[in-house]
Amino acid sequence: MSWRLILAASLSITGLDAGYGAVRILHDVTLSVAEGETVALLGTNGNGKSTLMKSVMGMVRPSAGSIVATIDGVRHELIGMSTEAIVDLGIGFVPEGRRLFPRLTVTENLLMGAFRKKARPDIQKNIAFCFEVFPRLAERRKQLAGSMSGGEQQMLALARALMSAPRLLLIDEPSVGLAPLLVARTIDKIKELKDSFQLAVLMAEQNFTQAIRIADRGYVIVHGHIEFEGGSAAELNDNDLIRQFYLGA
Repeated sequence: MSWRLILAASLSITGLDAGYGAVRILHDVTLSVAEGETVALLGTNGNGKSTLMKSVMGMVRPSAGSIVATIDGVRHELIGMSTEAIVDLGIGFVPEGRRLFPRLTVTENLLMGAFRKKARPDIQKNIAFCFEVFPRLAERRKQLAGSMSGGEQQMLALARALMSAPRLLLIDEPSVGLAPLLVARTIDKIKELKDSFQLAVLMAEQNFTQAIRIADRGYVIVHGHIEFEGGSAAELNDNDLIRQFYLGA
């Protein structure tokens, strides 16, 4: 594939405030994702994980702060850019709930992910690669996405994001709606993709046990504030906030 040789991509969020109308969800959020790194954004439902992801993707307009993506040494301030322009930089997004086109086939859904200009010349190669990574999708290529199982739909959502040949990948709640075994397989697949292509990955997840298996480090978000930054998986695992919210201590 043309994007096997992936250069550096990173993300830096500083002092971010964002919300919906008069309701502020995020309060002075600061976090970063270095090149080739998987960072977990941990938090239970309603604490601002999805709002942060949508802010990065230009779907929510922050009221304060900065979101900078550095691609091959060039800094891009994302606030004020359209979602299409952000994707064109090489930032892929797998939204919570997958957001597939249920009445389109697997192949048609994959094609919908290939609108990034730099990815268009390699559509067929990228589809072949997605079918190599996710053999089940190759078997289901003519099946309507809405008739697939939850696990298969999550595979398709990840594959659709790969069709844009991303450099930085944002994944929002990959475990939602999946059985425990499928959650583990999905998390393993994310690690495989990250390692193969040295993607920078920001993964929002409430399943601490699974997220911590592949995260290099992470943040805990509570009521829109970053309450803890763990510099390693071990630090996250040994934190009182984690025990309170995730381990029932």
